[in-house]
Amino acid sequence: MASFKLLVAFCLVAAALSDQAPFYGHPSSPYKEDPVSPPKYSYNYGVADGYSGANYGHGESRDGYKTEGSYTVDLPDGRTQIVTYVDNGDGFIADVTYKGEAVYPDEPSYQPAPYAK
Repeated sequence: MASFKLLVAFCLVAAALSDQAPFYGHPSSPYKEDPVSPPKYSYNYGVADGYSGANYGHGESRDGYKTEGSYTVDLPDGRTQIVTYVDNGDGFIADVTYKGEAVYPDEPSYQPAPYAK
């Protein structure tokens, strides 16, 4: 009988100790610190597609808050548009220039056929 009481006591103690709910901490914060070093990069690319006639390019460099760059685009009228820009942290300032002369083909304007009844 003593061993039965000891067994019951042991089972009760084991049951009491095993009934601890798991502890869940608060979720981690999604906030992330800003990078310690300011951004610094530079890139250039160009596209010259003979099939479609697309010809353009872009280049940019950044050091902290200072961004400089330019891009070029061949326009349908034969000119090249060149955009040079700079940003010192207070907004972009662009300078747009054109190279070449605009050429328009001498094609007759559309003349619909006369209406026939």
